[in-house]
Amino acid sequence: MAWIFLIIAAAFEAAWTFSLKLMKFSQLKTLQWHTFYLPAGLYIWLPFAGYIIFGVGNIYFFSLAIKNVPTAVAYAVWTAVTLVLIKVSEITFMQQRISYHEIFFMLLIMGGIIGLKYYAPAAQ
Repeated sequence: MAWIFLIIAAAFEAAWTFSLKLMKFSQLKTLQWHTFYLPAGLYIWLPFAGYIIFGVGNIYFFSLAIKNVPTAVAYAVWTAVTLVLIKVSEITFMQQRISYHEIFFMLLIMGGIIGLKYYAPAAQ
């Protein structure tokens, strides 16, 4: 179950990263309460709310995972899965291109994740 928690934590971390990318701090400071429900206000508040929700979810699931997986292994897997999820999201939602070199190195990352899952002390 700890490995599932790691994947969930990585998904929350990727979503947190995109919330941070979409957040506009200067507009957040000038937002007034009467514009909270207007579409213009939602575009400012939603990334901030996502930043908080995804950040807390990330910490929660990662803390569950490191109780059963060695911390160094959990951190390496969490980081690698987050990187892959961010790249896949950029390709899917932001229409960014990917090169064969990037695919090769992401496959290396995935191979490392699979190796850690099967050969880490908690997996035995």
